[in-house]
Amino acid sequence: MTNEANEAGGGSGAGDGDDSNGEPEELTYAETGVDVDASEDATAALLEAFGSGITTEYAGLLDIGDRYLALATDGVGTKLLVAEAIEDFSTIGIDCIAMNVNDLVAAGVEPVAFVDYLAVDEPDDDLTAEIGEGLAVGLEEANLTLLGGETAVMPEVVSGFDLAGTCAGLALKDEILDEDAEAGDVLVGFPSNGIHSNGLTLAREAVTRNHDYGDTFPLDPEVTIGEELLRPTRLYTHLLEPMRRHDVRAAAHVTGGGWTNLLRMGENRYVIEGPLPIQPIFEFVAEEGNVADEEMHRTFNMGTGFVVALDESDAEALADETDGEIIGRVEEGDTVEIRGLSLS
Repeated sequence: MTNEANEAGGGSGAGDGDDSNGEPEELTYAETGVDVDASEDATAALLEAFGSGITTEYAGLLDIGDRYLALATDGVGTKLLVAEAIEDFSTIGIDCIAMNVNDLVAAGVEPVAFVDYLAVDEPDDDLTAEIGEGLAVGLEEANLTLLGGETAVMPEVVSGFDLAGTCAGLALKDEILDEDAEAGDVLVGFPSNGIHSNGLTLAREAVTRNHDYGDTFPLDPEVTIGEELLRPTRLYTHLLEPMRRHDVRAAAHVTGGGWTNLLRMGENRYVIEGPLPIQPIFEFVAEEGNVADEEMHRTFNMGTGFVVALDESDAEALADETDGEIIGRVEEGDTVEIRGLSLS
């Protein structure tokens, strides 16, 4: 799966990670092994090497006449290690579906079909059955057809398992969303379901400094820390029709890179005046890992999983028809301004 398999167990001792002054070491995503900028540079280099065709910020497009066939591919990431640690694989299939379809929705594309890829070090019927449960839930909620999949047994390549998928979608050419936000637009945000499937390497390192995954989550005694981390990624496919009806110009799926994803809607200044509430898990990660506010907002969705930009005259109606709220506005510039931070 990854070279982090040894992190799937319980937390470290209470004194681990302290600096010479007795204060917990401040964690960053890069220091835990994930450099988002380097990853994006590598992806860009790969696309350049292949001479990629039409792409948006969230999907590749193939011209098939009066519309585009769009493709997105993604996996669940190191959230799988939490599932392994607490032996609950029933929801990660939802994450796999959501990470793909949400990208297509951000591109203005209707998801229509999905294929999955499961790599394991040894066959495990119980594992595949549980993963299938989550995939079935995600497929039904997103109204997708499963066209097939692949299970590869590769003991010399993976340790444990890895789960990824590819989603195909269709959109008329005038329905595609890209970097089209304009100064004067209003921003509508939609709540997340917690951490979703990004930043888990940092979150796992933070929460296991002084706790085990089986410990009760201090901010919600009804669940364990592991269960809180495993809350499945929310699907935003239900937003596609109202987004089209209210002429949304651009959208952002708030995933890897956190709130800097808003810059994928175009070179503007995104001013977040009324951000949605931050769920307790983010407060817990920040406190346990001594993670700075800016690092948190560059890594996690911080309570908002999807954001759209549209004309002020349509924004209130869109929010009223959905569970969205007006959270800010678009101005000239090139930063994201949120909670006293300036991200670029």
